[in-house]
Amino acid sequence: MIKNKVVLVTGGAGFIGSNLCESLLQNKNIVRCLDNLSTGKKENIEHLLSNSNFIFIEGDIRNIDVCRKAVDNVEFVFHQAALGSVPRSINDPITTNDVNINGFLNMLVASRDAEVKRFIFAASSSTYGDSTSLPKVEDVIGKPLSPYAITKYVNELYAEVFYKTYGLETIGLRYFNVYGRRQDPNGAYAAVIPKFTQLLMDLESPTINGDGTNSRDFTYIDNVIQMNYLAAKTKNKKAIGQVFNTAVGDRTNLIQLTTLLKDYLSYYNPKIKEVNILHGPERKGDIPHSHASIVKAEQFLGYKPSHNLEKGLKEAVQWYWNYFNVL
Repeated sequence: MIKNKVVLVTGGAGFIGSNLCESLLQNKNIVRCLDNLSTGKKENIEHLLSNSNFIFIEGDIRNIDVCRKAVDNVEFVFHQAALGSVPRSINDPITTNDVNINGFLNMLVASRDAEVKRFIFAASSSTYGDSTSLPKVEDVIGKPLSPYAITKYVNELYAEVFYKTYGLETIGLRYFNVYGRRQDPNGAYAAVIPKFTQLLMDLESPTINGDGTNSRDFTYIDNVIQMNYLAAKTKNKKAIGQVFNTAVGDRTNLIQLTTLLKDYLSYYNPKIKEVNILHGPERKGDIPHSHASIVKAEQFLGYKPSHNLEKGLKEAVQWYWNYFNVL
């Protein structure tokens, strides 16, 4: 863990960002959270606002002045801010590009000028594009399949250049289908696990895109927090300027995932076991299979996932059950 540091989490009111803010505060860091609340939610950080070590800055990374203010005297930047979702990027590539590339460049420039110690950023498994090789190895990528994938790959290129040219220490984490507490089940671009969980709790049938054989390396939020810490504290110079798969190192197809969700949720309500699963058309821009090699993260950062799918899914289901029954 890193302790007693001044850190900035961009996108800190989002799903991953809020969990990261919470963990960093628990480890006695001074945490600044920058978010424009376009996709993040104030409710995700409501319980943190009374903490004197937590500073919330409502602002947009597309504004360079906001970025400069946010990074002033900061040692570590955890850059989580982005417009996620492949479908969203297909529907609105201009805004996706503006936030994910222009905003990212603003943060790099501001961090360089403020002499930030290290810049850890959220990369994406979408960068692997049309590459069919499995498992996914960091230096073997294909052509991007969506505007979102293009933006996340450009982030990696910019980060590497800023390290080599300006000496800003950067490390990218290619997230693979992250899930867990506080992930929003609502909206047009909701991720599959929270969306399906809510539908099943309501005894409604979830719809799988395609025949259900598409597979993903579903990664629990605690594994992602672990990787951010490892990237921040590593003294391995060979890790700087690199990108690392952030995953479990396994894959599960959507039929298997839905079966597990029904099994775990039926503990709370046996009727869920009888809910039918529907199938719809394939979704544009989707990668058929995603399975990460985590060898590089193991070797360079000492990464060992704390949660496999079964353990993570049980914890996530329990959180959602409690959350929705409190609302």
